This record gives sequence, structure tokens and C-alpha cells, in this order.
Amino acid sequence: MWTWREPEFWVAVGFVIFVGFALYMGVVRLITGSLDERARRIAAELAEATRLRQEADALVAEYEQKRRSAESEAAAIVATAKEEAERTAKEAHARLGDFVARRTAAAEAKIAQAETQALADVRAAAADAAVRASEIVLRDSMKGRGGAELLAKGVAEVKAKLN
Repeated sequence: MWTWREPEFWVAVGFVIFVGFALYMGVVRLITGSLDERARRIAAELAEATRLRQEADALVAEYEQKRRSAESEAAAIVATAKEEAERTAKEAHARLGDFVARRTAAAEAKIAQAETQALADVRAAAADAAVRASEIVLRDSMKGRGGAELLAKGVAEVKAKLN
């Protein structure tokens, strides 16, 4: 057991006096008040964190909904663009078909005109050849003034009939 001469005894007495003085001065109230205040601050911070978490969840949900909406809008825009491209391609194809048909008709008309012109040129060449041949034949067979008049008259008639 302890005696009053041992240092541990005096440490124990000093500790008891210190605790008694601390209780008398209200240190316990200060400590519990400080701890209560700290508990209130922690509870407020937790409540604030919970509120912020709920706001963040609401924002995430809102942005997720906006993202889905933007994706569906983008899909609609892409679909519209595809339809527009297909329609434009069909119109261009139709215009190209019309253009080809017009060009073909113009080419056929030019070919027909060239055939007509070639036929007329051949007829004119044949007429000129016939006139020269008949002129030569008639010149050889008809000599003199009467032959020359008859020849000129015949050449004029042949030219008129062939043209």
C-alpha cells in the first residue's frame, strides 16, 4: 500500500486535486460543450454532404436525360439527312435521265439532218455528173449553132428537174 512518503502517493493526490479543481471550474462543461459543438458541426457537414449528393444525383439524372434527348435528336437529324440525300440522289438521277434523253434526241436529229444533207449532196453530185455526161454526149452528137442552143436548153431542163 502507499504511504505518504512515496512519490506515487503525491502524484495520486495531485491528480485528484487537479480533477477536483477541473470539475469545480467547469472544464467538463467546456469539454462536453466543445465536443457537442464538434458533433453539431460534423452533423451539419454530413447533412450538407447529403444535400450536395442529392443535388449531384439530380444533376446527373438531368444531364443523362438531356444526353438521351440529344442522342434521339441527333438520330432524327441523321435520318432526315439520309432521306434528303436519297431524295436529292433520285432527283439528280431523274434529271440525268432527262438530260441523256434530250441529248440522245438532239443527236438523233443531227444524224437525221446529216443523212438528209448527205442524200441531197449525193443527188446534187449525181445531177451534176449526169449533166456533164449529157453535155459531153450531146456536144459530140450535135454540132453547130442549133446543137448549141438545144444543148443549153436541155442542160437547163435537166438541172431544173434534178434539183
